[in-house]
Amino acid sequence: MIIKDALLQQIGGDWNRSTPLYQQLANDLRKIILTGEVTSGDAIPSERLLREKTGASRVTVRKAIDQLIDEGLLFRRQGSGTFISNRIEHKGEDLSGFTDEMRNLGVAPSSIWLAKTHAQATPQEASALRLPECSEVCRLGRIRLSNNTPMGIENAIIPAKFLPNLDDISDSLYHALNNNGCAPVNGLQKVTASVASPTEAGLLSIKEGDAVLRIERYTFLQDDTPLEFTRSVYRGDKYVFTSKLQNFKRGW
Repeated sequence: MIIKDALLQQIGGDWNRSTPLYQQLANDLRKIILTGEVTSGDAIPSERLLREKTGASRVTVRKAIDQLIDEGLLFRRQGSGTFISNRIEHKGEDLSGFTDEMRNLGVAPSSIWLAKTHAQATPQEASALRLPECSEVCRLGRIRLSNNTPMGIENAIIPAKFLPNLDDISDSLYHALNNNGCAPVNGLQKVTASVASPTEAGLLSIKEGDAVLRIERYTFLQDDTPLEFTRSVYRGDKYVFTSKLQNFKRGW
């Protein structure tokens, strides 16, 4: 299936001179892909059609497509064309929040709050955050959406002293922490493959037993004080995690 003509009309309608044309074309294509109105495996219009629709040069169109391929949103099939991938690529070495990640991709992030409260830490939470037993923490649970499409469920635990006023949190937890002078500096993250429970499937608009990624994230302040313990479940059909590898032994 090829992107429908109605969606193709969304390309190039409000371009400006202040942003490179390839970036604006990439942004328009990205928005179409992430709305959920097209599915993985659908073909995008040919480079010729995109040139005719936008008036952009072959180099501009190719550069926009190459950017989306690098992001993991598109892939080329030799002799057949360019198709929509089924996952968003998240660079595992980046310490960034969902809000900034989605905005950098040119789409609109939002949240549905499930829990936002101060509570007493469980023994596991106190251990993870190196807190005395019965310490007060912020318990934050929400569904993360991209262009109104559910992408993941996040449950974060933060020592209450770092977020005394829960009203400070809007879309971005990391922005609220930064405003309180305690942004994360480094962290650890573990990603495992799993399947969606009935509750998770309902919240993520997928089927029970569909593939999901379970993520545990720990972040720390400059002095190595634990700041965050987060458990998340992300849709396996929308996310892929990548990491940059480097050979430190030059003799290999």
